[in-house]
This record gives sequence, C-alpha cells and structure tokens, in this order.
Amino acid sequence: MSERVERRAGGAPALVGSEMDVPLLTGGSRRYVNLDYAASTPALVAVADAVDRFLPYYSSVHRGAGFKSQVSTAAYEGARERVAEFFGGRPGDVVVFTRNTTDAVNLLAASLPRSTSVVTFCSEHHADLLPWRREGLRLSCLPVPGDAAEAVRALTAALSGSETVDLVAVTGASNVTGEVWPVAELARVAHHFGARLLVDAAQIAPHMAVSIAELDADYLVASGHKMYAPFGVGLLLGRADWLARGEPFLRGGGAVDFVTDTTVQWSSVPARQEAGSPNVVGAVALAAAVSELGSYGMDRVWAEEQELASYARDALAGMPGVTLYSLWPDATVRTGVMSFNVDRSEHSLVAAALSAEYGIGVRHGCFCAHPLMIHLLSVEAKDVEQVRRRLAAGDHAGVPGAVRLSLGLGSTRDEVDYFLESLERLVRRGPALGYSVDPASGDYVPDSDPRGALGVARELVSATGATR
Repeated sequence: MSERVERRAGGAPALVGSEMDVPLLTGGSRRYVNLDYAASTPALVAVADAVDRFLPYYSSVHRGAGFKSQVSTAAYEGARERVAEFFGGRPGDVVVFTRNTTDAVNLLAASLPRSTSVVTFCSEHHADLLPWRREGLRLSCLPVPGDAAEAVRALTAALSGSETVDLVAVTGASNVTGEVWPVAELARVAHHFGARLLVDAAQIAPHMAVSIAELDADYLVASGHKMYAPFGVGLLLGRADWLARGEPFLRGGGAVDFVTDTTVQWSSVPARQEAGSPNVVGAVALAAAVSELGSYGMDRVWAEEQELASYARDALAGMPGVTLYSLWPDATVRTGVMSFNVDRSEHSLVAAALSAEYGIGVRHGCFCAHPLMIHLLSVEAKDVEQVRRRLAAGDHAGVPGAVRLSLGLGSTRDEVDYFLESLERLVRRGPALGYSVDPASGDYVPDSDPRGALGVARELVSATGATR
C-alpha cells in the first residue's frame, strides 16, 4: 500500500517522507534519519490527505456568499473548535490563530495593558523571553533554577515582593534539555498572588496530553509545525479580556466592524486579533493533526517516546568523549530532547558530518535559548562579550553551542542505534571528509558537495517541476 494511506507498525500515524533516501557524500544513499523533531516535524499523512481534500474547496472566508466560501468558513471555524477541544479549552476561552508560537506570544504581549508587570525565567526560549521586552511593559527575568522545586520557590519569592506582578510566562518543557516544568504548581503560585500564567506549550503539545484547564493556565501557545502540521499556523488559547480590550496586534480588514475617516470600531475576539486573510489551510491542517493525535492517544505517544528517550539518553551519557547537558540533572520527567557536545569538535562540524556522511538530521547551535546555553556551557562574561564583538563584525564562526537530538512520533530504536553507532565512529575517527567553516553563518560545510540540494529546491518551487 502507498505510504499515503497506511499506518506504521503498531497503528502509529504515518509521516510524509518517512521512507525518503538521501545521498551520502561517502557514496550511495540511505533512508533519512530525522532526529530534529523539536525544530519542525514532518506532516502526518492524515494531515496531507486532509489538505488535499480541502484544497478544491479553498476560498475566501467570512462574508463570502459562494458555496466554496461557506465551506471554507465552516472548516476554519470548525478547526478553531477542534483545537480548543484538544487543548482542554474552557467556556469563555478563545482561540486566536497565529503564524506560530512566537507570533502568538507577541500578540498577547501587544495586547497587555500598559505597565503590565511580567515575570519569566532566563532559561526560556526567545519566543517567551523577548516579546515582553516591549515598551510599556515591565519584565523581571528570574535566574535559571537548579530544579523544579527551586523554580517554584523562586517564583513564590518574586511574586511575594512589594511590586505587583500581572503575568507569569513559563515553558512547558525545555527545548534544549527536555525537562518538563511544573506548570500546574507555578500556576497555583501565580494565582495565589493574583497573577495570570501563560504556558509555552510548543515543546510539550506534540509529546503528551496538554489541557489548559487541568494546568489551570490562563493562556496557552503552540505551533502546528511542531505538531505534524507544518502549514504555517500557531495558536493562542485563553482568556479573552486582555485580547478584547487591547489594541489589535495587526490592523486591517477582518478585524473591524466599521471604519470612518476618523474612527474605527474594532470587532470582538477572535476576529479582532486576526486581521487580513487567515491561513485557512494551516488551520485545517492543525485540526487534522490534533484529530489524528487524539485518535492515536497522547498518553500512548508519551509512553512510547519515554522508553526510547531513556534508552538514547543513557547511551549518550555513557559514551566516552561526549558531554550530555542537563538543566536539572536529577529530573525524571523529560521529553525526547537532549543536547550534547563532542570533545574537541565544533558542534557545527559534528552536525555537518552526521548529515553528509551518515544521512542523519540533527540541529546545532544555541536553539533560540542563548541565556540558557551560556549557563549550561559555563561561558564566562568576558567570553560572552568576545562573541558579541565577533558577531557584530559579521564573524559567526566559533560561537559556543551544542548538538541537539530530538525524538518524535516517527522515531525508532533502529534509528537511535544507527545514530549512536555513527556518533561513536565520529568521536573515535573524526569526519571522513574535509569541511570548512563559513564565517557568515558559522556552519561547517563539506569542501565538495555534489548532492545538488539547491537544484532539488529550485525544482520543488518551480511550477514546471511539480509532480502532482
């Protein structure tokens, strides 16, 4: 049967492209090993099929009188309902579709009343760290905690001070080291002191059951591209009042009820915060993804990943020449995300060799979490300043970082074993080919690469090169 219609062994949802071979610079090819799920996930076959079914009906939404417009509008609003249900939305909660998690957090930040006080941790992803550095808001960034209990204590101390805090923003799980944060406990602390809580669920939503009601969070943000629906949509779920009273993040058609030459009557939410033509295809894709994940069972997804992640983490921790990083060394609840370095090898070189010589896709760098990486790598202040000066001069080579392995729905024991064998060979022998660093990007690239990735990309974006 075609991969487009079958499930994998055990009934797990199938992924588009999971059987694709990629060329190796050492000769031949092999099936691509994707260990970069934390950045972006491939599409579920069910999602691609849902998009294919929807595209013939794709049309304008809201106020379109044509039959296709009516179908598109119903599909868009139906997707909103399905997403709210999947994430445990409560009566009165609103779903606003955005581009991604970063867009969702920025939207909320732009809607906050002036002088709102926000508290977060310096270990956050930049998506939950930088949007609060907005004129009119007051941000306090708590130090990286040593464990989950310390995070709760630090927040309690911060909120029990003399100044009122209005919003606490925390991640659901570290995108660098995988520790799952005590969101429910942090929400209880926040509410005890009269603050609201936002949870960045981008790194937990693809891995475990997540309910805004059970966490007792006030807001939840996530991205479709991390949930097997890579069609450019994200979401903000939560209380409507700040979103309804604040200025729209984007201004334009669809966000208004009436406009004169001097006045604007803004629409109610969610329309108020969804100006312009919405990403209907992305919303349909996300709804299909959460439906498929819900059907398979998020508890089942979590249990299967935990078994594989524990195996991979133990193997990495015991591999000579490899340093595995932990935010909380004694943490027992982690997603399948782990970051490491190879002794005496640049992280970019390790990632490049894994790709070019072994067909393995991983990520490297600082993973949009620079303060956390500075902490994990113990980079001294003088070295941080030296990095800043080099970057300002356009030299990205040698920036401290790590290699990140991240597991997902399609990961298997065979893939992890192949990765471990390949990494061990790299540690012992080094790369088999020659590589040079590109100062503009800081990435190592093979000295000669005839694989033709650019040619494949040009064909994919060319109408004449389309295969369907």
